Amino acid sequence: MTAYRAAVIGLGAMGMGMAKSLVAAGIGTAGCDISEAARDAFAAAGGKSVATPAAAAKGADAVAIVVVNAQQVENVLLGPGGVLETLMPGAVVLGCATMPPATARELAGKVQARGAHYLDAPISGGPVKAAAGRLSVMASGTQAAFARARPLLDAVAEKVFELGGEAGPGSTMKMVNQLLAGVHIASAMEALALAIRSGLDAKTVFEVITASAGNSWMFENRVPHVLDNDYSPKSAVDIFIKDLGIVLDQGARLDFPLPITETAFQRFKEAKDMGLGRQDDASVIKVYQRDGGIKLPGDEDS
Repeated sequence: MTAYRAAVIGLGAMGMGMAKSLVAAGIGTAGCDISEAARDAFAAAGGKSVATPAAAAKGADAVAIVVVNAQQVENVLLGPGGVLETLMPGAVVLGCATMPPATARELAGKVQARGAHYLDAPISGGPVKAAAGRLSVMASGTQAAFARARPLLDAVAEKVFELGGEAGPGSTMKMVNQLLAGVHIASAMEALALAIRSGLDAKTVFEVITASAGNSWMFENRVPHVLDNDYSPKSAVDIFIKDLGIVLDQGARLDFPLPITETAFQRFKEAKDMGLGRQDDASVIKVYQRDGGIKLPGDEDS
């Protein structure tokens, strides 16, 4: 029996962590990214660097596509030099990007038409958990897809939720997660901004809230970015404009009201309009800085 081989397309913060976790687990892994620097970094970590998705997928048992959106997933699969040019029959593709459930089903059909499997497998946990092989995977697909993907999943995930026997439920669950994540970030920044405007010390607010019932994972994770005056993108404003847009589109399709999501979306949209789209999503607090006249940590040094 030949050794299990994997590929990761997209060596950003999440994909790089996943690819390195596969290498650490002893799985031969090819990594592909449009950035030569990212490919070089993966090669330095013991992986195989390749320039095209087709080269990465050649001979792979499992191919994880860890890019930004559905259009990029489709390009990686179907474009020139794409995965489906070389994907082995019986191999599995894992679609890890946040996308509409209907799109996940469409992509699954295209992969399955080539005699391969598709696992609708959005991920959560952030770069730190990705690097530690401790992601949560919200997955749906056939049992054959899960079986083929299992060695990869075991290497990159702490929890794998099996949500159904076809593509769609995985992306639906990630959509619900992103609704909460986006709302929690916007709410965390609104609360911190109000506290600062009311005369409280930002670091003290963080200490108190993280020990109290009002805490959330997003408050605990994102407020330190503000305290450190560090808005380098771990997850960017643009990501939540995309993801909350998916949520709102689904609500429109179902004729289902989502007023809190709409408010959070507008906060992120205002941040993008201020030129902050590629900054960390915590920079949504700068909307409140603009409108509320607050001084953020680091302002006195600027």
